[in-house]
Amino acid sequence: MENSTVVVTGAGGAIGGALVEAFADEGATVFAGVHSDEGQFADTDRVETMRVDARDEFDVEYLMEDAAGTGEIDLVLPCAAVFHGDPGEQRLAEEGYAAFDDEYRTNARGVFVAIKEALPHLADDARVLVPSGSITQDAKPGYGGYAVSKAAAEAVARQFAAEIDQAVGVVDPGVVASDLTGEQGRDPADVVGLFHWAATALAAGELDGERVGLGDWKKATR
Repeated sequence: MENSTVVVTGAGGAIGGALVEAFADEGATVFAGVHSDEGQFADTDRVETMRVDARDEFDVEYLMEDAAGTGEIDLVLPCAAVFHGDPGEQRLAEEGYAAFDDEYRTNARGVFVAIKEALPHLADDARVLVPSGSITQDAKPGYGGYAVSKAAAEAVARQFAAEIDQAVGVVDPGVVASDLTGEQGRDPADVVGLFHWAATALAAGELDGERVGLGDWKKATR
């Protein structure tokens, strides 16, 4: 990742923050979009933090243009996500319209916005990694509009993969401890290797339009 340019939206979250730190440590210049002032990163020489609402195309456009000021963008990580409920307890039929709309706008439209605004600035061999989870493949009660919106985010990734030259794939790190999971799951630092592998070692053809997870990573690197 030395001398590459990486953009992370939702960089104030658990996974986004861990990826910012990790790729900066690898020598990348990382442009971190945070929703508020929660993003505090150690390597300020390699990390440029900007307040960005991932739902707002104008905010994201500015973030991508800023990143492109250092050269083409090599990696995009749309990590912004919200869940307006408690995991396992938010039934879809009981979810409010405003909550559903915001989950969809952040989790699905946010991916669309990030990729669309990055497109004019992507390197020919750039990659886009869209974080997701098993809830999109194996429906369970109590995940409401969050599960719906993440499934839509995966569909956005697959459609872009079919239409653009750069590789776009979905990365499933399993359950990661964060506000969205009630702090249950793996330490975010433990899944950084999966994203690093998908960004650098995995063949572009095996990523593009596909879904990769911890099992794929462990099998490839054992």
